[in-house]
Amino acid sequence: MAKLTINVEKCKGCGLCVDVCPKNVLELSPNKINKKGHKPVEAVREESCIGCAFCATMCPDCIIKVER
Repeated sequence: MAKLTINVEKCKGCGLCVDVCPKNVLELSPNKINKKGHKPVEAVREESCIGCAFCATMCPDCIIKVER
């Protein structure tokens, strides 16, 4: 299982990481709002993460770190 680190305060909620995840690990938060006023991404099924790092590669702001 991989470990995800997400800087939610820098997330702009674009959802690109959510769309590219093959295991549906990530979702945009339905309830949280960050300091920028966006709904940040969160790992809701981190135990399913295979460590492919597609999410980190796709993120335009480099807010996701994947450790295997």
